[in-house]
Amino acid sequence: MRRAAVVCILFVFAMMMAGCGQGKQAESAPQTSAKSDASKQVKVGITQIVEHPALDSIRKGIIDQLAAEGYKDGTSMQLEYVNAQNDMNNVATIAQKMAADHKDIIIPITTPSAQAVVNQAKDTPVVFSAVTDPVAAKIVPALDKPKANVTGTSDASPMDKQVELVHAFVPKLKNLGVIYNTGEVNASVQVDMIEKAAQAKGIKVVRAGVTNSNEVKPGAESLAGKVDAILIPVDNTVVSSFESLLKAANAAKIPVFASDSDTVKRGAVATYGIDYYKLGKQTGVMAARVLRGEKPGDIPVETLKDVQLIVNAKAAQSFGLSIPEQLKAGAQIIK
Repeated sequence: MRRAAVVCILFVFAMMMAGCGQGKQAESAPQTSAKSDASKQVKVGITQIVEHPALDSIRKGIIDQLAAEGYKDGTSMQLEYVNAQNDMNNVATIAQKMAADHKDIIIPITTPSAQAVVNQAKDTPVVFSAVTDPVAAKIVPALDKPKANVTGTSDASPMDKQVELVHAFVPKLKNLGVIYNTGEVNASVQVDMIEKAAQAKGIKVVRAGVTNSNEVKPGAESLAGKVDAILIPVDNTVVSSFESLLKAANAAKIPVFASDSDTVKRGAVATYGIDYYKLGKQTGVMAARVLRGEKPGDIPVETLKDVQLIVNAKAAQSFGLSIPEQLKAGAQIIK
């Protein structure tokens, strides 16, 4: 009897241990599920040619909007951001690596980065940002019917209005200096637009072409005594070296005007500029649509149409300029 009782107790104990083992297995199931969810993170690559306030604002807008759309870095999104340091060799290498990494989407910021990515990523969805003229840059064949895997946003600036603005501040304007990177298609397109608008007003455009950031200051110095004002297009090389340009312009007493609001905040006199953070958010909306399944080729290229007159009062004063009365009412004046 005692032996039978002991056997019975051992049997019951064994059954209880088996039940505990099953309970532990059940408890471990959510860990497997969590790992599976993590593996479903979308892989997003962002690349930009160089860091400066305007481009950094775009990137922040993209990331903030993706988060608002439900794609948060570290949870539902695995984000890789790479800056090319304004080196075209780096631009090509980054594009090649991201294309080979099977990203769910690549978001290149600026024309050179977009050109490189589009050349490498034949199947990966691409949503570019801050490409001034994507057709001229051969990134898309048309704004309303882009490539099957490519769409994005343009930061085209109204160059006719920029020339009018410079003329309003400098009524005796006869010669307008323009500094730009001759190797950037977007910059060359803008300079052609500036020249056309200036010619209509009887103003001569004096070009100072550069190929890298080290040439920006000498380029500005070369305009001394030749021009009445300088207008900078949306040019990454020139904007990233703006402080050296401004130093040369101050020495020559040549007022500098810009094509983006961040450069006015840094010391240019004025611009009809777009809000680059808003452009980034607009790009983020488009990227989220693609991540949810829409084909990039079905989404036309978009432009941020709203422009804001921004005037740096301190910069204007430093160049001996006053703010025209007709511009004060609608301007955002930085003091």
